[in-house]
Amino acid sequence: MRHNKNFNHLGRQAGHRKALMSNMASSLILHKRIETTVAKAKALRQFVEPLVTKSKEDTTHSRRVVFSYLKQKEAVTELFRTIAPKIAERNGGYTRILKTGFRLGDAAEMCIIEFVDFNEAYTLGVTPAAAAAEAKPKTRRSRAKKTTDAVEDATVVEKKTAKTAAPKAAAKASAPKVAKKTNVGKKM
Repeated sequence: MRHNKNFNHLGRQAGHRKALMSNMASSLILHKRIETTVAKAKALRQFVEPLVTKSKEDTTHSRRVVFSYLKQKEAVTELFRTIAPKIAERNGGYTRILKTGFRLGDAAEMCIIEFVDFNEAYTLGVTPAAAAAEAKPKTRRSRAKKTTDAVEDATVVEKKTAKTAAPKAAAKASAPKVAKKTNVGKKM
């Protein structure tokens, strides 16, 4: 009987389970979506949603509490800087679980768990390829100027190589062939 057993132990001891949840939550926060089994995703949802709620209030205490669960500075800063402002008006239900089928090796039921506000295909109606093209990092230098200069330089280089290519080809043809030395059969 399972009286008063409120959560899935996932077949692990307490320390292993805490480490698993911490690592999966950090991966979810950093990558915004991960693929895992349905049982782990449901356990992860219960683990990560209170942390996201805690991140709405950006204080030193809340950061320390979240860090005590996640144990990764990068995940904590990502949670407080990018995720918290985007979910500020949402009152819960920060994650979604999409079932993807069964794993080939052991037929475990697989799914994708992701943050609701970070999937542009669902939220804005934009295809993921278009969103990825817009998300490229922008440099401080202008690329338009470089491409025109590169084309001009390429035409100048082609003219120079055409003049110098003929003497080099004649020199290569007249040079004697020398066999390469190899270390085959020698003791080291």
